[in-house]
Amino acid sequence: MAYHPHAAPNFRNMIVRPMWMALKAALRTIPYVGSRSRFLAGHKGGEKYHAQQAEMIDEGTAERLGANHPSVGKIYAGDRETSELVPYLERPLTVMYPYERLEELEPWLFVPGNYNGRIGIIWETCTACKLCIRACPNGCVHMTTEKRVNVLDTTEEGDEWHGYGSEIEEGGLVARKKEDFEDIEEFNLVIEHTDAPQQYDFGDLIELHGDVATVRWESGGVDEVPLADLQPAEEDIVSGRIDNGRCMFCGLCMEACPFESFFMTNEYDGMSGYSRQELWMDAPRTRVLPSVHRERVDAELVKRAEQERGKREKKAAKAAKASEQAEA
Repeated sequence: MAYHPHAAPNFRNMIVRPMWMALKAALRTIPYVGSRSRFLAGHKGGEKYHAQQAEMIDEGTAERLGANHPSVGKIYAGDRETSELVPYLERPLTVMYPYERLEELEPWLFVPGNYNGRIGIIWETCTACKLCIRACPNGCVHMTTEKRVNVLDTTEEGDEWHGYGSEIEEGGLVARKKEDFEDIEEFNLVIEHTDAPQQYDFGDLIELHGDVATVRWESGGVDEVPLADLQPAEEDIVSGRIDNGRCMFCGLCMEACPFESFFMTNEYDGMSGYSRQELWMDAPRTRVLPSVHRERVDAELVKRAEQERGKREKKAAKAAKASEQAEA
C-alpha cells in the first residue's frame, strides 16, 4: 500500500517528527524570540503571526458578564494566551466565540473571499424578475416591498448617464442622501453583523415651487428642500425576505440573477436565533450597499442607461417622422 511521505509508518514520522513539532511549540514561547521567529512560525510572514492582539470582549459584553468573569480584562492573541503570573509563557487557546471573533483577532486567518455566507442583495438593481425564486431549491427566497432609489436615479449632475432616470413629480416619493453616509461607505458586513445602514431619507413630495420642493419626511416633519438635493424614489417589489433556516448557501440565486443583484457575503454569523421566526431576514437585514460592489453596479447602470437612451432615440425619431408626415 502506498503512503504519503509524511504518513509512512517509519521511525522518522512516528518519533522524530512529533518530537520536532513539540520542540518548535516549546521554543515559540521564548520571550521576544520564539513568537516572532519566521523559522519557528513555519510560514511566510511568521513575524506577524502573534503580533495582533485584542481585548477578548467588548465593553457591553463585559458589563453583561460582570467584573468577576474570567474573560474580563484579559488580552489574547488568536492562538496564544498569557497570564499575569508568567506573562511570557504562552499556550494555545480556542477563540472564545461569540465573545471574540477570528476576524477581530487575526484578520489574515479569516474566511476566504469566495466563502458563501449570508445572502446579500443590492436593491437598486433588483427588478423582481423572480428568477432567484425559481432557482432556489429550498424555497427560501420571498418577495417583499422596499423603498429604494433606482440605479438610473443614483447618478448626479455631470455624470455621463445623468438624466436617464425617472422624473420628480408631486405626490411621488423622493429621497435625500444622508449627510453622514460618506463616513460609512466602507461598511463591512463581515465585521458588523448588523443591518446595512440606510443610505437615504425618504419622504412624500407634497408640492413643487420652482426649484424648491415641500417634503413630508417619513422620519417626521415637513421641510422645504432644494430640488437639486432630491432624487426620485419608488416603493417596489423586490426579492427581499430570506429564510435562513431553509437556506443551504448554494449560491444558485446569485448565479440565476441576470442583474447581478444577489451576492453571497462573507458573513458567517449573525444568522442564528432562538426560534425559526428569528431566522427570517427582511429587506433591511439583507441589504448590501452599492458602494461595496461598485463595479457591478456601474456595469448594470451603463447597460440600463444605454437601453433607455435607445428607447428615447427611437421615440424621438418616430415623433419626427410623424411630424414630417403631418406637414406633408
